[in-house]
Amino acid sequence: MTVLPDDGLSLAAEFPDATHEQWQRLVEGVLRKSGKDVSGSAAEEALSTALEDGLSTRPLYTPHDAEALAGVGHPGFAPFVRGGRAAGSAAAGWDVRQRHATGDPVRTNESVLADLENGVTSLWLTLGPDALPVAGLERALDGVYLDLAPVVLDAGADVGPAARELLRLIEAAGVAKDAARGNLGADPLAYEARTGTEAGTEAAVELARLCGREYGGLRALTVDALPYHEAGGSAAQELGASLATGVAYLRLLTGAGLTLQEACAQLEFRYAATADQFLTIAKLRAARRLWARVAEASGDADAGAQRQHVVTSPVMMARRDPWVNMLRTTVACLGAGVGGADAVTVLPFDHSLGLPDAFARRIARNTSTILLEESHLARVVDPAGGSWYVERLTVELAHKAWEFFQQIEGAGGQAAALRSGMLGDSLAATWAERSKKLAERREPITGVSEFPNLTEKPVEREPAPAGPTGGLPRVRRDEAYEALRARSDAHLEKTGTRPKVFLAALGPAAAHTARVSFAANLFQAGGIEAVHDPVTVDATGASGALKASGARVACVCSSDALYTAEGAAVAAALTAAGAERVFLAGRPGTDAALDAAVTHVFAGCDAVAVLSSTLDLMGVAP
Repeated sequence: MTVLPDDGLSLAAEFPDATHEQWQRLVEGVLRKSGKDVSGSAAEEALSTALEDGLSTRPLYTPHDAEALAGVGHPGFAPFVRGGRAAGSAAAGWDVRQRHATGDPVRTNESVLADLENGVTSLWLTLGPDALPVAGLERALDGVYLDLAPVVLDAGADVGPAARELLRLIEAAGVAKDAARGNLGADPLAYEARTGTEAGTEAAVELARLCGREYGGLRALTVDALPYHEAGGSAAQELGASLATGVAYLRLLTGAGLTLQEACAQLEFRYAATADQFLTIAKLRAARRLWARVAEASGDADAGAQRQHVVTSPVMMARRDPWVNMLRTTVACLGAGVGGADAVTVLPFDHSLGLPDAFARRIARNTSTILLEESHLARVVDPAGGSWYVERLTVELAHKAWEFFQQIEGAGGQAAALRSGMLGDSLAATWAERSKKLAERREPITGVSEFPNLTEKPVEREPAPAGPTGGLPRVRRDEAYEALRARSDAHLEKTGTRPKVFLAALGPAAAHTARVSFAANLFQAGGIEAVHDPVTVDATGASGALKASGARVACVCSSDALYTAEGAAVAAALTAAGAERVFLAGRPGTDAALDAAVTHVFAGCDAVAVLSSTLDLMGVAP
């Protein structure tokens, strides 16, 4: 009997290792068949996917990328790439933190108790003139065991009074000071980013001293990166802005007499998690590495164990077909958990529509519960660790974020960058580039720019309290398409019908089905109803079909061969019948005469511009 060596790879030992060059040659052959004559590294570039910040996802990662593993350390030890705690979330999972922004203390209390009874482990309360009043905090927390349920405040300019009220309630409940947990939420720079109004730092310093002296489990300050994410910033910009804010607070606190260790212990960082799970994982790992570097440069790398509160991105939440938001937030929560977040807030799927109902809050909290209890995501510390792709992306993102951080520092620091407009301009430029991708549907939004449903029943919610304004804008991925759909809705309410486009399909179903589906999706994304009746037309019947449809514009759909044979005649018949514009589903170049008679729509065209101009042509008011 032959005894095989116990190395786990003995069955493959007889086969020679494939080289990177061999793989490249195979890729070159496949690309040549598709019409791309490239070789070497250009073949890999052709299969790479561009990301923001100048990053890209390559088609293949190999052990040659293992140098990215250098210096990642061990969980719980500097530079904390693999987690801020040695055991990660394995003991009890991540902290399931639910957000509450209702202005009524009684309703807030009902929601808070329901959440805590059903899996939520900490509370995030928004206070202020447009949200829960400070005076209502006691009623809102009635029945809450403050030694078991940490409370995180988000009170903006009212941080001082709100913090004092929470500390009063903790004392009144008989909770020992060292047993209190949570965050008092002082974040003057985030408040300035939201409102454009400079906020004093005295309350932050006072609370930090108090927590450091008497409340060992409470943190005083939040470094909230959501204002920069919600203004359209990239992952690197979000990280860079959070670093600059954290450094500003370190300078403030150490200047007030706290040690570096004491100052770092007062900070909790808040980041956004998106449906790009790998970028989310890499962002959280890079954030810990970067903050450890700041602590190291300040004198003690071990003080830089960053505590992270991660929130599913408000930017990605759609108002149309909001049920898809459940999928988006699930993937984002997965990325946050795998990335090592200490606390995770899953926003309810109806967050962008107003105040969430009980069902939406239940789904939000159960998202974490299922990932923890059924998928067991917290059972492994840093499950993405060792992945060549994730490790490489972590390193590259960290370098880009550090570059942006240095730009902010070069501009005088976070406060100066906000006040000069440097930070806002950088975020706006990034959002402008991303808006192009959204307009061209290169970044599709399911239920909005792809597969819209004009007959869906709107989901109605009570309006949420208005958030602070006056500073950086809040953007949404769906905003351009939402404006178009709102025009269509208003037209429907006014006239009883939606604007329509007639789909003039040529030839058999096999020839036109793909382009009919494309055109229907495109026009419905702008609230324009697609009429495909009859199924097939020709030059003789096109005129009558257009008039019967009630549409003022038409789109010819078929194969390139049928465009050459019949397209020009059908387009002429539609124009003669009164079509104010004739589109053709396909790129220009099929036939010169036909190209001159139609407007081409195709994958990658500026859908928002096409749809907006079409609604203008139809007289649909903006």
